[in-house]
Amino acid sequence: MWIIAGSVTIEAARREAYVTAHQDLVRRGREADGCLDLAISEDPLDPNRINVYERWESWDAIEAWRAVANAPDTGTAVDGSRIKAYEVGSEREPF
Repeated sequence: MWIIAGSVTIEAARREAYVTAHQDLVRRGREADGCLDLAISEDPLDPNRINVYERWESWDAIEAWRAVANAPDTGTAVDGSRIKAYEVGSEREPF
């Protein structure tokens, strides 16, 4: 399993439009083969931050999705990106 997680920083005034522009991408991604979860959402504390979270069955599934994802061109400059991919070796209930 792979998790892609982190955040991007953009101008606060453009954040809502950026997230809204990605709604179709999130919907299609969640329907893609091998996608376990996908979210692009506004951070509740930092008005300049957008949180990104993806969970995939395999790296092949990620590559297949990337080939057809067709991310929207929002014209919004990303001031900073802190997104990483993590290969997960095991999972368990947290509580």
